[in-house]
Amino acid sequence: MALDRDQVLRSAAALLTRKSTATMDEVAKAAGISRATLHRHFAGRDALVRALESLGIAECEAALDAARPEDGPASEAVRRLIRAFEPSAGLLAFLYTENQLFEGEEQNQGWARIDERLTALFRRGQEAGEFRIDLSPAWLTEALYGLLASGAWAVSDGRVAAKDFTHMIAELLLGGARRTDA
Repeated sequence: MALDRDQVLRSAAALLTRKSTATMDEVAKAAGISRATLHRHFAGRDALVRALESLGIAECEAALDAARPEDGPASEAVRRLIRAFEPSAGLLAFLYTENQLFEGEEQNQGWARIDERLTALFRRGQEAGEFRIDLSPAWLTEALYGLLASGAWAVSDGRVAAKDFTHMIAELLLGGARRTDA
């Protein structure tokens, strides 16, 4: 029987989202394979995390494409984007804590592409007068990442209802970013 790599990665992501310190044995068990089989496909935890990173980047880019961040008012595009990111939020929350992914010269350029698109959305909102100009687009991008991760953890822990994910994040982010002329 052929190994379904995508299924293994999704099982690993689901487990690591709930328990970031899970061992490779625990990952193999969650995926329904032996540790030896897991190691044949992922030489160690770093290789597994890098594969999860590639999956996360692909899912983020697909969410960005689906959300059409260049269409309509920026605030509505942010809401669409949060909704599109929601299915991948747990994986993003796990990746967000993996510091080695964001350090040094080996950083995957996929993150830069995603950052560029998100920053452009926030900049567009500022230029249209929707968002405050005293908060940089880069900071708003980082705030979005942090809120997505926090929302995913809160839902995973049962502290908030999954149905409230998009609303909670959008209202907090947009409430703080919204430009007021008071």
